[in-house]
Amino acid sequence: MPIPAQRDVEQSRKSLATWFAGVLSADGDVELSEFRGPGATGFSNETLIVDATWTSAGEQSTHTFVVRVAPTGYALFPDAAFDVQHRVLTALGRDGTIPVPTVRWYETDPSVMGAPFFVMDEVVGQVPPDNPPYHVSGWLHDVEPAVRERIWWGAIDTMADLHRLDWRALGLGFLDVPDAGLEQQLAYYEAFLAQVEQTEPVPVARRALAWLKDNRPTSREPLVLCWGDARVGNVMYDGDGNRLAVLDWEMVTLGSPSQDVAWAWFLDRHHSEGCDVPRLEGFPSKEQTVEHYQSRSGIRLQELDYYEVFAGFRFCVIMARLATIFKDWELLPMTDGMAQENTVTRLTEKVLAERGA
Repeated sequence: MPIPAQRDVEQSRKSLATWFAGVLSADGDVELSEFRGPGATGFSNETLIVDATWTSAGEQSTHTFVVRVAPTGYALFPDAAFDVQHRVLTALGRDGTIPVPTVRWYETDPSVMGAPFFVMDEVVGQVPPDNPPYHVSGWLHDVEPAVRERIWWGAIDTMADLHRLDWRALGLGFLDVPDAGLEQQLAYYEAFLAQVEQTEPVPVARRALAWLKDNRPTSREPLVLCWGDARVGNVMYDGDGNRLAVLDWEMVTLGSPSQDVAWAWFLDRHHSEGCDVPRLEGFPSKEQTVEHYQSRSGIRLQELDYYEVFAGFRFCVIMARLATIFKDWELLPMTDGMAQENTVTRLTEKVLAERGA
């Protein structure tokens, strides 16, 4: 689906080249390649990959950088929390437990790229695709089952290792907002839904929210650093399925460990049964996943069924927001019912039925 361009690419390259000349202490101009994928536009943060060539102290260098730009205009989430992503990535990079791209610089002046941005070193590898979903086709569809298993465990190990970290010791105490955890997240997505419903009613999300409010966990849950968008599609792997880097921290928050694991499970269900295709051989079962996570993390997962409904609810809201963006961009007719009927709403209906709702 073509996405309208949101910036003057040539002007951005010139402005960024000037900026790079300063941070790289270049002797003269910095030469930048054309911007390339994963794309010069996006629904959350804009991601630009560019090769920079420069001379410093008489020595020529070429390096590939990834430039992550805060969203402008059509933001997917109500609050992009761009600074939070940078601070979390930087803290995780210092700690070294979770493999993340190395963050080089953070620029808050919007005059350079039209919004704040940070620059990371490129990590070269493969990411399981969402479009088409990896259970449907693509490189992950074609590899051996043993590789798929390693890929799955790479994502689950990421959650287990992340949840064991002392987020306060990492300097991430600023995430401890009032009612941090489930209550804060429910309030955030309820407000997000209300914003979406100004133009797009989402009955399934409303049903899920009501169920979530009526069935809140009664047990005391640990408050851990949650990846947020926790799934195999946000990990970069080598050709053998080994984890190289953990990506996309837009949804990072404090919450229950079950929140991340349930989101990963719901997204995998979406990419298989949600798309009416069988789950690929090699992907471990839900029971195996829970056992593996608990063994590695030492954390007992609680209320996983609850958080699977929570995952469906959040994804329904996000899909409805995407529908409004597509309509504003005239990629969908204003009468289209994408927000009310899509692969996510149908799977969420199924999950609610599994809970007797």
